[in-house]
Amino acid sequence: MTPMLLITPKDVFLYIPNLIGYFRVVTAILSFLTMKNHPYYTLIFYGISGFLDAFDGAAARKYNQGTKFGAVLDMVTDRCATSSLICYLCVIYPEYCIFWQLLISLDLSSHYLHMYAMLNNGSTSHKNINEKDSKILSLYYNNRKVLFIVCLVNELFYMALYLHSFKFFWLGTVMVWLSTPIWAFKQFANVVQLQKAALILARMDAVEKTKEVNGIKNR
Repeated sequence: MTPMLLITPKDVFLYIPNLIGYFRVVTAILSFLTMKNHPYYTLIFYGISGFLDAFDGAAARKYNQGTKFGAVLDMVTDRCATSSLICYLCVIYPEYCIFWQLLISLDLSSHYLHMYAMLNNGSTSHKNINEKDSKILSLYYNNRKVLFIVCLVNELFYMALYLHSFKFFWLGTVMVWLSTPIWAFKQFANVVQLQKAALILARMDAVEKTKEVNGIKNR
Protein backbone atom coordinates (compact mmCIF):
# COMPACT_ATOMS: atom_id res chain seq x y z
CA MET A 1 0.00 0.00 0.00
CA THR A 2 1.39 3.39 -1.00
CA PRO A 3 1.91 5.63 2.04
CA MET A 4 -0.16 8.82 2.10
CA LEU A 5 1.73 11.96 1.17
CA LEU A 6 1.29 14.62 3.84
CA ILE A 7 1.26 18.25 2.73
CA THR A 8 2.20 20.64 5.53
CA PRO A 9 1.49 24.38 5.84
CA LYS A 10 5.21 24.97 5.23
CA ASP A 11 4.91 23.16 1.91
CA VAL A 12 2.00 25.42 0.93
CA PHE A 13 3.97 28.54 1.85
CA LEU A 14 6.78 27.36 -0.46
CA TYR A 15 4.59 26.62 -3.47
CA ILE A 16 5.90 28.29 -6.61
CA PRO A 17 2.94 30.68 -7.13
CA ASN A 18 3.22 31.79 -3.50
CA LEU A 19 6.96 32.44 -3.90
CA ILE A 20 6.08 34.63 -6.87
CA GLY A 21 3.55 36.36 -4.62
CA TYR A 22 6.20 37.12 -1.99
CA PHE A 23 8.45 38.62 -4.66
CA ARG A 24 5.54 40.77 -5.79
CA VAL A 25 5.18 42.07 -2.23
CA VAL A 26 8.90 42.91 -2.04
CA THR A 27 8.97 44.77 -5.36
CA ALA A 28 5.79 46.65 -4.45
CA ILE A 29 7.36 47.82 -1.17
CA LEU A 30 10.51 48.88 -3.04
CA SER A 31 8.34 50.99 -5.33
CA PHE A 32 6.83 52.71 -2.29
CA LEU A 33 10.33 53.56 -1.03
CA THR A 34 11.38 55.11 -4.35
CA MET A 35 8.06 56.80 -5.13
CA LYS A 36 8.93 60.25 -3.77
CA ASN A 37 12.12 60.97 -5.69
CA HIS A 38 12.85 58.20 -8.20
CA PRO A 39 10.09 57.75 -10.81
CA TYR A 40 12.20 55.48 -13.03
CA TYR A 41 12.87 53.02 -10.22
CA THR A 42 9.25 53.25 -9.12
CA LEU A 43 8.06 52.42 -12.62
CA ILE A 44 10.39 49.40 -12.76
CA PHE A 45 9.60 47.98 -9.32
CA TYR A 46 5.86 48.64 -9.49
CA GLY A 47 5.79 47.31 -13.03
CA ILE A 48 7.51 44.07 -12.02
CA SER A 49 5.09 43.57 -9.14
CA GLY A 50 2.10 44.10 -11.40
CA PHE A 51 3.43 42.10 -14.35
CA LEU A 52 4.14 39.04 -12.19
CA ASP A 53 0.44 38.94 -11.35
CA ALA A 54 0.00 37.12 -14.66
CA PHE A 55 2.45 34.39 -13.71
CA ASP A 56 1.40 33.24 -10.23
CA GLY A 57 -1.94 32.00 -11.54
CA ALA A 58 -0.27 30.30 -14.50
CA ALA A 59 2.18 28.58 -12.15
CA ALA A 60 -0.66 27.46 -9.88
CA ARG A 61 -2.43 25.81 -12.82
CA LYS A 62 0.71 24.28 -14.30
CA TYR A 63 1.98 22.73 -11.08
CA ASN A 64 -1.44 22.08 -9.50
CA GLN A 65 -0.56 24.42 -6.65
CA GLY A 66 -3.67 26.53 -6.45
CA THR A 67 -4.50 27.31 -2.81
CA LYS A 68 -6.86 29.52 -0.81
CA PHE A 69 -3.82 31.16 0.75
CA GLY A 70 -2.40 31.93 -2.69
CA ALA A 71 -5.70 33.37 -3.94
CA VAL A 72 -5.96 35.67 -0.92
CA LEU A 73 -2.26 36.63 -1.14
CA ASP A 74 -2.75 37.56 -4.79
CA MET A 75 -5.82 39.71 -4.15
CA VAL A 76 -4.41 41.38 -1.03
CA THR A 77 -1.18 42.24 -2.87
CA ASP A 78 -3.14 43.75 -5.76
CA ARG A 79 -5.36 45.80 -3.48
CA CYS A 80 -2.52 47.01 -1.24
CA ALA A 81 -0.30 47.99 -4.17
CA THR A 82 -3.05 49.89 -5.97
CA SER A 83 -4.27 51.57 -2.77
CA SER A 84 -0.74 52.65 -1.84
CA LEU A 85 -0.18 54.18 -5.27
CA ILE A 86 -3.49 56.03 -5.06
CA CYS A 87 -2.49 57.23 -1.58
CA TYR A 88 0.55 58.88 -3.13
CA LEU A 89 -1.69 60.51 -5.72
CA CYS A 90 -3.37 62.18 -2.73
CA VAL A 91 0.00 63.76 -1.96
CA ILE A 92 0.76 65.05 -5.46
CA TYR A 93 -2.85 65.90 -6.36
CA PRO A 94 -4.35 66.93 -3.00
CA GLU A 95 -7.17 68.90 -4.66
CA TYR A 96 -8.65 65.56 -5.80
CA CYS A 97 -8.24 63.86 -2.42
CA ILE A 98 -11.93 62.95 -2.02
CA PHE A 99 -11.86 61.36 -5.48
CA TRP A 100 -8.88 59.17 -4.54
CA GLN A 101 -10.53 58.25 -1.24
CA LEU A 102 -13.69 57.13 -3.03
CA LEU A 103 -11.68 55.05 -5.52
CA ILE A 104 -9.78 53.25 -2.74
CA SER A 105 -13.01 52.63 -0.84
CA LEU A 106 -14.74 51.22 -3.92
CA ASP A 107 -11.78 49.01 -4.81
CA LEU A 108 -11.33 47.55 -1.32
CA SER A 109 -15.01 47.14 -0.45
CA SER A 110 -16.02 45.54 -3.77
CA HIS A 111 -13.18 43.00 -3.76
CA TYR A 112 -13.49 42.12 -0.06
CA LEU A 113 -17.25 41.72 -0.23
CA HIS A 114 -16.97 39.73 -3.46
CA MET A 115 -14.41 37.27 -2.08
CA TYR A 116 -16.30 36.91 1.22
CA ALA A 117 -19.58 36.27 -0.59
CA MET A 118 -18.11 33.76 -3.05
CA LEU A 119 -16.30 31.72 -0.40
CA ASN A 120 -19.32 31.69 1.92
CA ASN A 121 -21.50 30.64 -0.98
CA GLY A 122 -19.38 27.49 -1.45
CA SER A 123 -17.21 28.63 -4.36
CA THR A 124 -13.60 27.45 -4.39
CA SER A 125 -12.45 30.69 -6.02
CA HIS A 126 -13.65 34.28 -6.24
CA LYS A 127 -13.10 34.00 -10.01
CA ASN A 128 -15.76 31.32 -10.52
CA ILE A 129 -18.44 33.62 -11.92
CA ASN A 130 -21.44 32.25 -13.78
CA GLU A 131 -22.43 34.20 -16.88
CA LYS A 132 -26.08 34.01 -15.75
CA ASP A 133 -25.19 35.97 -12.61
CA SER A 134 -23.24 38.70 -14.41
CA LYS A 135 -22.01 38.81 -17.98
CA ILE A 136 -19.61 41.63 -17.16
CA LEU A 137 -18.00 39.85 -14.20
CA SER A 138 -17.95 36.56 -16.09
CA LEU A 139 -16.08 38.21 -18.97
CA TYR A 140 -13.77 39.99 -16.52
CA TYR A 141 -12.83 36.98 -14.40
CA ASN A 142 -13.17 34.02 -16.78
CA ASN A 143 -11.41 35.45 -19.82
CA ARG A 144 -7.76 35.59 -18.76
CA LYS A 145 -6.78 37.96 -21.57
CA VAL A 146 -9.51 40.42 -20.61
CA LEU A 147 -8.59 40.14 -16.92
CA PHE A 148 -4.90 40.73 -17.62
CA ILE A 149 -5.47 43.68 -19.97
CA VAL A 150 -8.02 45.41 -17.73
CA CYS A 151 -5.87 45.03 -14.61
CA LEU A 152 -2.73 46.11 -16.47
CA VAL A 153 -4.29 49.21 -18.02
CA ASN A 154 -5.98 50.12 -14.72
CA GLU A 155 -2.55 50.18 -13.07
CA LEU A 156 -1.10 52.09 -16.04
CA PHE A 157 -3.74 54.77 -15.51
CA TYR A 158 -2.62 55.43 -11.94
CA MET A 159 1.06 55.11 -12.81
CA ALA A 160 0.60 57.53 -15.70
CA LEU A 161 -0.94 60.09 -13.34
CA TYR A 162 2.05 59.60 -11.06
CA LEU A 163 4.53 60.07 -13.93
CA HIS A 164 2.60 63.09 -15.16
CA SER A 165 3.61 64.94 -11.99
CA PHE A 166 7.26 64.43 -13.03
CA LYS A 167 6.58 65.90 -16.50
CA PHE A 168 6.83 62.59 -18.37
CA PHE A 169 4.85 63.52 -21.47
CA TRP A 170 4.55 60.20 -23.32
CA LEU A 171 4.59 57.94 -20.29
CA GLY A 172 2.42 60.33 -18.33
CA THR A 173 0.00 62.64 -20.06
CA VAL A 174 -0.58 60.58 -23.21
CA MET A 175 -0.94 57.31 -21.31
CA VAL A 176 -3.55 58.85 -19.00
CA TRP A 177 -5.84 59.60 -21.94
CA LEU A 178 -5.22 56.24 -23.63
CA SER A 179 -5.91 54.23 -20.48
CA THR A 180 -8.97 56.16 -19.25
CA PRO A 181 -11.66 54.07 -21.06
CA ILE A 182 -10.33 50.76 -19.68
CA TRP A 183 -9.88 52.33 -16.25
CA ALA A 184 -13.52 53.50 -16.34
CA PHE A 185 -14.65 49.97 -17.26
CA LYS A 186 -12.73 48.61 -14.26
CA GLN A 187 -14.50 51.01 -11.92
CA PHE A 188 -17.86 50.05 -13.40
CA ALA A 189 -16.98 46.37 -12.90
CA ASN A 190 -16.14 47.16 -9.27
CA VAL A 191 -19.59 48.70 -8.78
CA VAL A 192 -21.27 45.66 -10.36
CA GLN A 193 -19.11 43.36 -8.24
CA LEU A 194 -20.13 45.19 -5.08
CA GLN A 195 -23.82 45.02 -5.97
CA LYS A 196 -23.72 41.32 -6.91
CA ALA A 197 -21.80 40.36 -3.77
CA ALA A 198 -24.28 42.23 -1.59
CA LEU A 199 -27.13 40.39 -3.33
CA ILE A 200 -25.49 36.98 -2.74
CA LEU A 201 -25.08 37.69 0.97
CA ALA A 202 -28.63 39.04 1.27
CA ARG A 203 -29.99 35.89 -0.37
CA MET A 204 -28.03 33.71 2.07
CA ASP A 205 -29.35 35.79 4.97
CA ALA A 206 -32.91 35.46 3.64
CA VAL A 207 -32.63 31.66 3.52
CA GLU A 208 -31.22 31.51 7.06
CA LYS A 209 -33.83 33.88 8.46
CA THR A 210 -36.61 31.96 6.74
CA LYS A 211 -35.45 28.78 8.48
CA GLU A 212 -35.07 30.65 11.75
CA VAL A 213 -38.57 32.17 11.81
CA ASN A 214 -40.12 28.87 10.77
CA GLY A 215 -38.21 26.90 13.40
CA ILE A 216 -36.30 24.81 10.86
CA LYS A 217 -32.97 23.56 12.15
CA ASN A 218 -29.95 23.05 9.90
CA ARG A 219 -29.02 19.43 9.59
